[in-house]
Amino acid sequence: MYLKMGLKVATSYSHNFNLPKRLKKRIKFIIIHYTGMKKESDAIKRLQDPRSKVSSHYLIKNSGEIINLIPDLYEAWHAGVSSWKHFKYLNKDSIGIEVTNPGHQYGYRNFSSKQIFSLKKLLSFLIKKYKIKKKCILGHSDISPGRKKDPGEKFPWKLLARNKLAFWHNLNEKKIKKFRNENLLMNFEQNIFLKNLNKIGYNNIKGFNYIKNSKYLTMAFQRRFRQNLVNGKIDKECLLISKNLL
Repeated sequence: MYLKMGLKVATSYSHNFNLPKRLKKRIKFIIIHYTGMKKESDAIKRLQDPRSKVSSHYLIKNSGEIINLIPDLYEAWHAGVSSWKHFKYLNKDSIGIEVTNPGHQYGYRNFSSKQIFSLKKLLSFLIKKYKIKKKCILGHSDISPGRKKDPGEKFPWKLLARNKLAFWHNLNEKKIKKFRNENLLMNFEQNIFLKNLNKIGYNNIKGFNYIKNSKYLTMAFQRRFRQNLVNGKIDKECLLISKNLL
């Protein structure tokens, strides 16, 4: 089938979705994932297998081909235990997009130009159709820090932001890099950073103590906004970026 803007999408429906249909206005987020499997064909089968209990609305293959697995107005099973701001379990409020990539476990690699070209087209279509704010285009690791890493630090969030398809800071990266690994002067500044993350949308992880929460929230933030170094340590560069995003 063809969507608007000349976007060709193949259909290969999965059984893994919830009834009834949701209202169009219920869709407020787009969540981006990587497949995290060795073979693309196995990933597609898993998203269609009723026993797997997982699915997404779209999958973008290595070739750039887009497959529609679940119609937009049905709830797919892609976000799992998740939260962002006051939203919980985001399946009901979101559209999920899987992009083929073996992920951190099987040789994480750069996403292909064909994949990103198709993703930009798909995002443009969905954002316009459902009036989704660019601050609501998120990665799985944003909504499930500590549990998920995808789409990871190789995902081109900055490029999407240039095309008004995601959000990003507007700081000069060469200038702020000198603050990388610079320790904050006191715990007070670390707490400011963590409070900034909460204001951006990141939520604390239930059952984790302060140290683990701090580490995993920081890594999720770094995978998104400071992708050259993901170490879970709060430094001045991270603090400056968090302030700018607010």
